Amino acid sequence: MEGVDCSVALADSAAGSPRDLSLVPERIQRREQERQVEAERRKQKRQGQEVEEEKSGFFAAAFARERAAAEELLRGEASAERLEEAAGRLQGLRKLLNDSVLFLAAYDLRQGQAALAQLQAELNERRQELQPKKRFAFKARKKDAAAAAQADAAPVASASPAPPSTKEEGAPELSWACGFSNLESQDLEKRADELRQRDILLSDLTNCTVRLRGNPNTLRLAKARGCKVLCGPVSTSVFLEDCRDCILAVACQQLRVHTTKDTRIFLQVTSRAIVEDCSGIQLAPYTWNYPGIDKDFQDSGLDRSRNNWNQVDDFNWLARNVASPNWSILPEEERDIQWD
Repeated sequence: MEGVDCSVALADSAAGSPRDLSLVPERIQRREQERQVEAERRKQKRQGQEVEEEKSGFFAAAFARERAAAEELLRGEASAERLEEAAGRLQGLRKLLNDSVLFLAAYDLRQGQAALAQLQAELNERRQELQPKKRFAFKARKKDAAAAAQADAAPVASASPAPPSTKEEGAPELSWACGFSNLESQDLEKRADELRQRDILLSDLTNCTVRLRGNPNTLRLAKARGCKVLCGPVSTSVFLEDCRDCILAVACQQLRVHTTKDTRIFLQVTSRAIVEDCSGIQLAPYTWNYPGIDKDFQDSGLDRSRNNWNQVDDFNWLARNVASPNWSILPEEERDIQWD
């Protein structure tokens, strides 16, 4: 094809055409540069996949090792010391999962969450077993024989402690079972006991204000228009998809924003935020506050001193030396928001 271009250029030149022969090597050089850029992009993608596979392998081995240690502590002879050590290992597992959420596949993430929920339920049960049982009240013998006989006839189950709840102490829920959908011009709210380690879905909301005072496991906001969403610390990921003209305040491990326009995000995030197919995204530090937020941060496992709110990867903008036009820093004079 290049030979044809050269022949045409030569013929045009001979006929007095204004086409310049120097354009031919320049065009070839440009194509070669494009080919090299594409080859480098594929190489980096391949290397990135290899790194992620290596990280995933390390996570799987470390998680399995710590999980086995926690299970051994929980299934051996119960003691306060063993349960305290098991609780420490469970907290370590939770942190390991949070730190690995960037490169884990969705299936592996759900499996890890399910394992944590099971271990938390077992820990709650063993702690319940260690609670001191009611001692027999000898002074009851001073009562009349009828009362004593009535006490002896009571069902044995009534003297036993109630079985522990598997939802105690924040066992994660693994389905989009909590949230709001298909509402307009509403003031909506959920409290800590409704949100604790739940997966929250907010979808098809228009001109709504949503306050989530607590510690969810994940948050997904989809197809929102003109909404204000205020959320406490999220243990893992926050997803925005197909939103317009919204305000979001959230703290999380990871933020992913897709097909969203003209939205302000007040953010605390421990990894780098990701935007794709977006425009008009403005970012500022997380400033929402409410009673109990300190405990919610502690329960979430997030490092409150670490905030990468202005570190963003735009998957539609690969130029390193030129700022993406799809997102920007919200000017300080525009950050004064009346949250409540």
